[in-house]
Amino acid sequence: MAGHSKWANTKRHKALIDAKKGKIFSSLSKDITMAARAGGGDGEFNPRLRTLINKAKASNMPSDNIERAVMKGTGELPGVVYEEYVYEAYGPGGVGIIIEVTTENKNRSVAAVRAALTKAGHEMAKPGALAFNFAKMGQFFISKEKIDEDTLMTLALDLGAEDIKTEGDAFEVRCAINDYDKLSHGFEKAKISPDSSELAWVPSSLVTVSDPDTAKSCLKLIDALEELEDVQNVHSNLDLPDSLLT
Repeated sequence: MAGHSKWANTKRHKALIDAKKGKIFSSLSKDITMAARAGGGDGEFNPRLRTLINKAKASNMPSDNIERAVMKGTGELPGVVYEEYVYEAYGPGGVGIIIEVTTENKNRSVAAVRAALTKAGHEMAKPGALAFNFAKMGQFFISKEKIDEDTLMTLALDLGAEDIKTEGDAFEVRCAINDYDKLSHGFEKAKISPDSSELAWVPSSLVTVSDPDTAKSCLKLIDALEELEDVQNVHSNLDLPDSLLT
């Protein structure tokens, strides 16, 4: 869509999260603990754990924090038992929002999410209300400065990617959830460091918001949800003109 870019939206989101190092370290710790609990504490045999550890190191997370998170997952250190939940909501302008939570206290986390939505004049949607418009997939954004399109196309498709798109000054690579670790490891071996990589709820269609006040309200709500202690990720089908991101 001319004048619009998912990568521009993603860069804004990434910049906000990177500015909150305490929050990103907490989120990564939970992810690492969950990955170690599910697949063991050895990154050589647990691709998901290896990918998260690399992501933590790239975010300058202290090695001691990473080691403790792994040991909590394997049971070598005492720790809380985390559970994962997904909540759905409609925001300003009819924008669909997926909220991923990792918590040891579901009542606390759902109350906090509801409070943030209520403050913005919105409420949770029924489970599955947005499922038709989102698919959980592996998603990578790679700057065009790092690799040319033909080389990326060959590499990504060989690794199992489902789709490769041009997004402004970056390429977007999508894959099935089960192939995410394979692509992460493949990019690592090829010495390509994605600018952004995650298991994302990718929308099949976007809701364009051109009104500045509505856009501001939507971004404010997403930011408020991102700041909640137990919220790991917030995904939406919001599409903003680049002019509203500057």
